[in-house]
Amino acid sequence: MATPKLLIFDWDGTLCDSVDRIATCIRLAAADNGLAVPSYAAASDIIGLGLKECIDQLFPGLAESDAEHFAVAYSARFREQDTSPCAFFPGVLDTLSDLQESGYILAVATGKSRAGLDRVLMATGLFEFFDSSRCADETLSKPHPLMLEELLVQFDVRASDAVMVGDTEFDLAMARNANVPAIAVSYGAHSVDRLLKYKPIASIDSFSDIKKYL
Repeated sequence: MATPKLLIFDWDGTLCDSVDRIATCIRLAAADNGLAVPSYAAASDIIGLGLKECIDQLFPGLAESDAEHFAVAYSARFREQDTSPCAFFPGVLDTLSDLQESGYILAVATGKSRAGLDRVLMATGLFEFFDSSRCADETLSKPHPLMLEELLVQFDVRASDAVMVGDTEFDLAMARNANVPAIAVSYGAHSVDRLLKYKPIASIDSFSDIKKYL
């Protein structure tokens, strides 16, 4: 593999240690709306999808109006708990800085909403690290490849000159669907065994290890 030009990162579970907060808010929002509360494992398992796709998986057949009520409750619960940003995984900030200084184009492709991503980028001061981003409510949710395809076009980069870094099957399936090489992180929402099925170029236990494979 040639040295990539564009590095695209998932957010939750890859850069940010937010899986617990998301799963907890999903369960609280379900209780708020009188829905069957999913297990913690089930709520964690759908992290990475857009909110609509999360609802479809957790509550199949839910009426549209009830889905809208759940979405409102989830957003309220998350904002309530998100008064301070979740911590980044060890090595994330230093590694992003090193990658930026090395001349890589850095981008985010996330299941978060645009409002949610902008809120956390503003709170953490990380706007400066990323040249662009795509969110699930402004394009198509993972595992559809559109997020990656749009970023490739924006920066005029071939799929083979990019790398997607993520912690879930949705991230790696999106990369496969876009013909973009992927690096899996082992510390996020999905187990390494699940991620290795997608044949990533590497599986890393620490975010800083990404530099070994570029």
